[in-house]
Amino acid sequence: MQVEFLLLTLSLLFFISILTDKIGYRFGVPALLLFLAVGMLFGPDGFGITFDNIKAAQGLGTIALCIILFSGGMDTKISSIFPVLVPGGTLATVGVLLTATITGVIIYYLFSWIHAVTTVSWLLAFLMASTMASTDSATVFSLLRNHGVRLKHNLRPVLELESGSNDPMAYILTITLISIINHSSNNITALSIVQDVVVQLIVGATLGFLFGQFITWLLRKIQLSTDSLYPIMVLTACIFIFSMTYYLKGNPYLAVYIGGIIIGNSKFTKKRQTVSFFDGLTWLSQLVMFLMLGLMVRPSDFLDIKVWLPCLLISFVMIFISRPLSVFISFIPFKKYTVKDKLFISWVGLKGAVPIFFAITCKAAGVPNADLLFNVVFLCTIVSLIIQGSSLSRMAKALDLALPPIDLKGPSHFDIDLPEEITSVATELQVTENMLANGNMLKNVSLPKNTLVILVRRGQSFFVPTGTSELNIGDLLLLITDDAAELSQRYMEHDTQDIFGLVAEKTKKGIDMLKNRAKNQTPTDIPQE
Repeated sequence: MQVEFLLLTLSLLFFISILTDKIGYRFGVPALLLFLAVGMLFGPDGFGITFDNIKAAQGLGTIALCIILFSGGMDTKISSIFPVLVPGGTLATVGVLLTATITGVIIYYLFSWIHAVTTVSWLLAFLMASTMASTDSATVFSLLRNHGVRLKHNLRPVLELESGSNDPMAYILTITLISIINHSSNNITALSIVQDVVVQLIVGATLGFLFGQFITWLLRKIQLSTDSLYPIMVLTACIFIFSMTYYLKGNPYLAVYIGGIIIGNSKFTKKRQTVSFFDGLTWLSQLVMFLMLGLMVRPSDFLDIKVWLPCLLISFVMIFISRPLSVFISFIPFKKYTVKDKLFISWVGLKGAVPIFFAITCKAAGVPNADLLFNVVFLCTIVSLIIQGSSLSRMAKALDLALPPIDLKGPSHFDIDLPEEITSVATELQVTENMLANGNMLKNVSLPKNTLVILVRRGQSFFVPTGTSELNIGDLLLLITDDAAELSQRYMEHDTQDIFGLVAEKTKKGIDMLKNRAKNQTPTDIPQE
């Protein structure tokens, strides 16, 4: 394939995928599912693009997962996860082990009971379960943050900590089971597995912390000639932490996540640009993973009921049985969490790029029945995104765990970004007729306390306002506020007043028109009942 044609194809795939994000946001469909749909549309059963280089897929998946975990660590605030460190860590380790065990047992008997296309061994059943035992950090972060899900009882840090730190446990289980199945090690015992898990976790956590501290120190000391090099330097550090930990026999995924936490919670030059840079890289990584999955899978393989039925049943087993059981058992020591809390945590067992990568790893290792495993992961990921991913907000409301949403968006007509040390929120507000009911000066506009209008945009012109500045309908105000909830409530109040005012005005005009028509009619013209 010519390079130019390859670039053209990739650009079209990426462009179409990015455009679908707007559709997904409008209808509540996770963007990752749409990325997958685009890949399937152009894949072997669609327009015929075939991607079957499993080694290249594994390499791309490794880089993508490394970036996703590091970025998730940078977005995680130590102050928010420290109070939930024990329950979150328990869910990320014991919870993953329980999920893999319960699901593996059910998978083994399920394939025998329903007379599926093939039977599976105990090891293959546990391998299938292990690849899907962890929740996907990028998916959880995306749905919780981008969709403005606010939760009671400090549940959000628990979910973010779990999703960011449970992949290493699933990785250890997957790699260990691959080794056992392929007989690459004949001396594997239960004790050696436990020792390997403990050593990998300890070494990975230690190296992630130390490398993170070193990179932070280096970023503070070094003075680069170009500001654009700072995000690239952090990206290089991310890859360095991952690869060096791998060669030092630690868990590279845990190391890169902890390294991201250390760097993300430190101050260094051009940090805001770096965080924004990694946000974009995370979306790019997810897009690549789901497009790649769509191009590799053949939907025609699922036409046989003996193929799609067990896959579908496994999906429901993980959502409604193994995930809830693992959460409730893991949270037995933590009495402060209610049944509703545990039910919602159980519901946020989202699958995403991580199971896809583990499934590709199994195919690259030549595991027997790897194609079946890949199909199971594919369908379970789709079901998880459709059922769980599109209903997080509704589930939180149904369990009475949702806090009132703050419908304040970042300013889109003003190029401004506040440092993270400032807790105030920057937003913009368009002047409406209702806002000027008490006068057209800025001092006549009702705003919450500790809210300041710092700039006004009128057309293509900008000016700094004072209390006596006159405002016009349609002006855009750039505000900084310490009371985002109150400002959001007033937004909704204005919208509601405008709607009801319009309805009342139309109703009053309709009644007046009928009265006038009745006055102009003679008695004989008026219809009788």
